[in-house]
Amino acid sequence: MIEVHHLTKRHGSRAVVDDVSFTARPGRVTGFLGPNGAGKSSTLRILLGLDRATSGHALIDGKPYRSIRQPLWEVGAMLDGPGANKDRTARAHLRWVAQSNGIPARRVDEVLVHTGLADASRTRISGFSLGMGQRLGIATAILGNPQVLVLDEPTNGLDPDGIRWIRRFLRAQAEDGKTVLVSSHLMSEMEEAADDYVVIAQGRVVAQGLAADVRGPHSTLEGAFFALTEECSDYRASGRREGER
Repeated sequence: MIEVHHLTKRHGSRAVVDDVSFTARPGRVTGFLGPNGAGKSSTLRILLGLDRATSGHALIDGKPYRSIRQPLWEVGAMLDGPGANKDRTARAHLRWVAQSNGIPARRVDEVLVHTGLADASRTRISGFSLGMGQRLGIATAILGNPQVLVLDEPTNGLDPDGIRWIRRFLRAQAEDGKTVLVSSHLMSEMEEAADDYVVIAQGRVVAQGLAADVRGPHSTLEGAFFALTEECSDYRASGRREGER
């Protein structure tokens, strides 16, 4: 389970994450949705111990990420793509990561097959397409067969076939009882995969819950998403203009 409690991150006087709270539960895909610059990646970086919060806290199975000794066994994460040395092959990258966390080498072949990269396992990462790079990032995240997955924009830039594959992958992970938290800036990419939704704009949560909770009076989830995020942006812009007068 992932628990985020009143999380705030400030850069000077500006709050990039502003009192954010939500829970992602086992056996469910939680879509963390918002436009670019909404605060999604900042929230996930704090959750994964890469940044420190100004206030509030984020826990994974009741503890901060930084306290986990061998994190890949408990938490699989992908931020900013695969993060691999492009001169290495996919197999070499995964073997290095596995060794660093005491994961058996046989697991490398399993995740290569599972993510559809077996035939490209000896190809240098520099020759990978964007979709193959995203698959490698996911392969790295699931090396330790963790119970919690945190994926930042895994469908970014993918073609329809790649998006469909990731949707199926996310559903399968949740059906296996895992906690899956996925960020995206497009509701349409998550609508068929997510069980729960958290919508963030201008650093603040503007809606969360089941599809019906987020949809509200709108006819579609996508329509609700645009209305919610635009309302927040208009409110903030109006507030700044009033303060300038």
